[in-house]
Amino acid sequence: MSEISKTLLEKSKKRRTYREFLEEPVDIEIIKDCIMTAATAPSGADKQPWHFSIVVDPAMKKKIREESEKIEKEFYESKITKEWQEDLNKLTLTWEKPFLTQAPCLIVIFKEFYKELENGIIDKNYYVNESIGISIGFLINALHNAGYASLTYTPAPVMFLRDLLKRPSGETPVMVLVVGKPDPNYSLPVLTKKTFDEIAEII
Repeated sequence: MSEISKTLLEKSKKRRTYREFLEEPVDIEIIKDCIMTAATAPSGADKQPWHFSIVVDPAMKKKIREESEKIEKEFYESKITKEWQEDLNKLTLTWEKPFLTQAPCLIVIFKEFYKELENGIIDKNYYVNESIGISIGFLINALHNAGYASLTYTPAPVMFLRDLLKRPSGETPVMVLVVGKPDPNYSLPVLTKKTFDEIAEII
Protein backbone atom coordinates (compact mmCIF):
# COMPACT_ATOMS: atom_id res chain seq x y z
CA MET A 1 0.00 0.00 0.00
CA SER A 2 2.92 2.35 0.63
CA GLU A 3 3.56 2.37 -3.14
CA ILE A 4 0.23 4.15 -3.66
CA SER A 5 1.09 6.92 -1.21
CA LYS A 6 4.59 7.30 -2.64
CA THR A 7 3.20 7.54 -6.18
CA LEU A 8 0.85 10.32 -5.09
CA LEU A 9 3.69 12.09 -3.28
CA GLU A 10 5.93 12.03 -6.35
CA LYS A 11 3.10 13.26 -8.57
CA SER A 12 2.28 16.05 -6.09
CA LYS A 13 5.92 17.17 -6.03
CA LYS A 14 5.60 17.95 -9.73
CA ARG A 15 2.74 20.40 -9.16
CA ARG A 16 4.03 23.93 -9.53
CA THR A 17 2.45 27.37 -9.61
CA TYR A 18 2.62 28.97 -13.05
CA ARG A 19 2.18 32.65 -13.89
CA GLU A 20 2.26 32.23 -17.66
CA PHE A 21 -0.26 30.14 -19.57
CA LEU A 22 -0.98 28.96 -23.08
CA GLU A 23 -4.09 30.57 -24.55
CA GLU A 24 -5.75 27.32 -25.62
CA PRO A 25 -9.26 26.95 -24.13
CA VAL A 26 -9.92 24.66 -21.20
CA ASP A 27 -12.27 21.72 -21.49
CA ILE A 28 -15.30 22.93 -19.52
CA GLU A 29 -16.44 19.38 -18.80
CA ILE A 30 -13.09 18.70 -17.12
CA ILE A 31 -13.35 21.94 -15.14
CA LYS A 32 -16.87 20.93 -14.02
CA ASP A 33 -15.55 17.54 -12.88
CA CYS A 34 -12.80 19.27 -10.89
CA ILE A 35 -15.35 21.59 -9.27
CA MET A 36 -17.49 18.62 -8.28
CA THR A 37 -14.39 16.93 -6.86
CA ALA A 38 -13.83 20.05 -4.74
CA ALA A 39 -17.44 19.78 -3.61
CA THR A 40 -16.75 16.35 -2.08
CA ALA A 41 -14.73 18.08 0.64
CA PRO A 42 -15.98 17.79 4.23
CA SER A 43 -17.70 20.87 5.63
CA GLY A 44 -19.22 22.07 8.90
CA ALA A 45 -22.59 20.31 9.38
CA ASP A 46 -22.29 19.35 5.70
CA LYS A 47 -23.55 22.84 4.75
CA GLN A 48 -21.12 22.98 1.76
CA PRO A 49 -20.46 26.73 2.08
CA TRP A 50 -18.87 27.40 -1.29
CA HIS A 51 -19.57 28.84 -4.71
CA PHE A 52 -17.33 28.71 -7.79
CA SER A 53 -17.73 31.27 -10.59
CA ILE A 54 -16.02 29.91 -13.72
CA VAL A 55 -15.00 32.89 -15.85
CA VAL A 56 -14.03 32.26 -19.47
CA ASP A 57 -15.54 35.42 -21.00
CA PRO A 58 -12.67 37.69 -22.18
CA ALA A 59 -14.57 40.87 -21.28
CA MET A 60 -15.13 39.76 -17.69
CA LYS A 61 -11.53 38.60 -17.36
CA LYS A 62 -10.45 42.04 -18.55
CA LYS A 63 -12.61 43.73 -15.90
CA ILE A 64 -11.18 41.50 -13.19
CA ARG A 65 -7.65 42.31 -14.32
CA GLU A 66 -8.27 46.06 -14.46
CA GLU A 67 -9.75 46.19 -10.96
CA SER A 68 -7.06 43.89 -9.58
CA GLU A 69 -4.22 45.99 -10.99
CA LYS A 70 -5.66 49.17 -9.47
CA ILE A 71 -5.54 47.51 -6.07
CA GLU A 72 -2.12 45.92 -6.64
CA LYS A 73 -0.52 49.15 -7.84
CA GLU A 74 -1.56 50.93 -4.65
CA PHE A 75 -0.37 47.99 -2.56
CA TYR A 76 3.08 47.78 -4.15
CA GLU A 77 3.58 51.55 -4.11
CA SER A 78 2.41 52.43 -0.63
CA LYS A 79 1.27 49.49 1.52
CA ILE A 80 3.72 46.61 1.23
CA THR A 81 6.29 46.30 4.02
CA LYS A 82 10.00 45.95 3.33
CA GLU A 83 10.04 42.46 4.85
CA TRP A 84 7.11 41.34 2.72
CA GLN A 85 8.72 42.70 -0.43
CA GLU A 86 11.95 40.85 0.36
CA ASP A 87 10.01 37.61 0.77
CA LEU A 88 8.33 38.16 -2.62
CA ASN A 89 11.52 39.04 -4.48
CA LYS A 90 12.29 35.37 -5.22
CA LEU A 91 9.00 35.20 -7.13
CA THR A 92 9.65 38.39 -9.17
CA LEU A 93 6.12 39.72 -8.60
CA THR A 94 4.84 43.16 -9.62
CA TRP A 95 1.49 44.94 -9.56
CA GLU A 96 0.83 43.91 -13.15
CA LYS A 97 -1.23 40.71 -13.49
CA PRO A 98 -1.25 39.70 -17.19
CA PHE A 99 -2.12 36.12 -16.33
CA LEU A 100 -5.67 37.25 -15.51
CA THR A 101 -6.37 37.84 -19.20
CA GLN A 102 -3.84 35.42 -20.67
CA ALA A 103 -5.14 32.29 -18.93
CA PRO A 104 -8.25 30.76 -20.53
CA CYS A 105 -10.10 30.26 -17.26
CA LEU A 106 -10.48 32.02 -13.92
CA ILE A 107 -12.30 30.29 -11.08
CA VAL A 108 -13.42 32.88 -8.55
CA ILE A 109 -14.02 31.11 -5.26
CA PHE A 110 -16.50 32.38 -2.68
CA LYS A 111 -17.11 31.25 0.89
CA GLU A 112 -20.72 31.38 1.98
CA PHE A 113 -21.31 32.54 5.55
CA TYR A 114 -25.08 32.53 5.21
CA LYS A 115 -27.88 32.22 2.70
CA GLU A 116 -31.08 34.23 2.79
CA LEU A 117 -33.96 31.87 2.08
CA GLU A 118 -37.10 32.82 0.16
CA ASN A 119 -39.05 33.22 3.40
CA GLY A 120 -36.49 35.72 4.68
CA ILE A 121 -34.86 33.36 7.17
CA ILE A 122 -31.05 33.55 7.38
CA ASP A 123 -29.53 30.08 7.02
CA LYS A 124 -26.08 30.21 8.65
CA ASN A 125 -23.07 28.03 7.90
CA TYR A 126 -20.38 26.74 10.27
CA TYR A 127 -16.59 26.38 10.11
CA VAL A 128 -16.70 28.22 6.82
CA ASN A 129 -12.98 29.10 6.61
CA GLU A 130 -11.91 25.55 7.37
CA SER A 131 -14.40 24.08 4.91
CA ILE A 132 -13.48 26.34 2.00
CA GLY A 133 -9.77 25.78 2.60
CA ILE A 134 -10.16 22.01 2.31
CA SER A 135 -12.32 22.40 -0.79
CA ILE A 136 -9.74 24.62 -2.52
CA GLY A 137 -7.04 22.05 -1.80
CA PHE A 138 -9.18 19.35 -3.40
CA LEU A 139 -9.75 21.60 -6.42
CA ILE A 140 -6.08 22.42 -6.96
CA ASN A 141 -5.15 18.75 -6.79
CA ALA A 142 -7.98 17.77 -9.15
CA LEU A 143 -6.87 20.37 -11.70
CA HIS A 144 -3.28 19.16 -11.47
CA ASN A 145 -4.41 15.57 -11.91
CA ALA A 146 -6.35 16.66 -15.03
CA GLY A 147 -3.23 18.22 -16.57
CA TYR A 148 -3.96 21.87 -15.78
CA ALA A 149 -1.72 24.32 -14.01
CA SER A 150 -3.18 26.76 -11.50
CA LEU A 151 -2.23 29.93 -9.68
CA THR A 152 -3.82 31.06 -6.42
CA TYR A 153 -4.29 34.82 -6.72
CA THR A 154 -5.59 36.86 -3.77
CA PRO A 155 -6.09 40.57 -4.44
CA ALA A 156 -6.64 42.61 -1.29
CA PRO A 157 -9.17 43.98 -0.72
CA VAL A 158 -11.08 41.34 -2.61
CA MET A 159 -14.72 42.45 -2.28
CA PHE A 160 -14.88 43.98 -5.78
CA LEU A 161 -15.20 40.43 -7.10
CA ARG A 162 -18.56 39.99 -5.38
CA ASP A 163 -19.86 43.12 -7.06
CA LEU A 164 -18.47 42.24 -10.49
CA LEU A 165 -19.91 38.74 -10.43
CA LYS A 166 -23.16 39.79 -8.73
CA ARG A 167 -22.96 37.35 -5.84
CA PRO A 168 -25.21 37.68 -2.76
CA SER A 169 -24.22 39.48 0.44
CA GLY A 170 -23.78 36.22 2.36
CA GLU A 171 -20.79 35.29 0.21
CA THR A 172 -17.26 36.63 0.49
CA PRO A 173 -14.61 36.17 -2.23
CA VAL A 174 -11.60 34.12 -1.18
CA MET A 175 -9.39 34.04 -4.25
CA VAL A 176 -9.10 33.78 -7.99
CA LEU A 177 -7.77 30.42 -9.13
CA VAL A 178 -6.12 31.02 -12.51
CA VAL A 179 -6.31 27.87 -14.64
CA GLY A 180 -4.91 26.67 -17.95
CA LYS A 181 -2.18 24.74 -19.70
CA PRO A 182 1.21 25.96 -18.46
CA ASP A 183 3.52 27.82 -20.82
CA PRO A 184 6.57 25.52 -21.13
CA ASN A 185 8.80 28.57 -21.66
CA TYR A 186 7.95 30.00 -18.23
CA SER A 187 10.98 29.97 -15.93
CA LEU A 188 9.89 28.45 -12.65
CA PRO A 189 11.55 29.91 -9.55
CA VAL A 190 13.81 27.56 -7.60
CA LEU A 191 11.95 26.65 -4.42
CA THR A 192 12.70 24.15 -1.67
CA LYS A 193 9.95 22.50 0.35
CA LYS A 194 10.45 21.87 4.05
CA THR A 195 11.35 18.37 5.19
CA PHE A 196 9.08 16.06 7.20
CA ASP A 197 10.98 16.82 10.40
CA GLU A 198 10.49 20.55 9.85
CA ILE A 199 6.72 20.34 9.50
CA ALA A 200 5.63 17.30 11.52
CA GLU A 201 6.27 15.06 14.51
CA ILE A 202 5.09 11.64 15.59
CA ILE A 203 3.90 11.53 19.20
